[in-house]
Amino acid sequence: MTEQPNPKRRIVSSRHLAEGESWETSEIEYGMIIAYNAFSRWMTKCMSAAGNTDLTPLEILVLHNTNHRSREKRLADICFLLNIEDTHTVNYALRKLMKMELLSSEKRGKEVFYTTSDKGAALCEEYRIVRERCFLDGLSRLDMTGDEMREIAASLRTLSGQYDQASRAAASL
Repeated sequence: MTEQPNPKRRIVSSRHLAEGESWETSEIEYGMIIAYNAFSRWMTKCMSAAGNTDLTPLEILVLHNTNHRSREKRLADICFLLNIEDTHTVNYALRKLMKMELLSSEKRGKEVFYTTSDKGAALCEEYRIVRERCFLDGLSRLDMTGDEMREIAASLRTLSGQYDQASRAAASL
């Protein structure tokens, strides 16, 4: 005889944080933790399959963001769009990408503008091909509409805003 799942049992990462009415929040946080780690692992594996085994998840995000719409970006632009407060981590990623000749830069006054090099753009294209073949093909089996996926994305953006606000409140304590 198989044991039936207990509807009161919740999947959380930190039981001590899931008291009272906060079970659902802990479930969301655990989902975000495992999704973040799976996404980070995916990015590095996809980039390896695309031909570069030396990039961290942050460096991959910086490369893709710099390549976005083929427009030059400043450090501040990249940090803002990726919602990264620690500019030194992005600056380090930019320097590494420059050294690998995946990005180029131009200094104008006090500002440095970054663009994707031909080599970097080609790597992003290879990543896109691997992503399509390995991820998007399987994603179609989830039976989710584009509208449902956009709704999840909007909810995640809203939730990130709540975490940003809570971070500011905690910093003032």
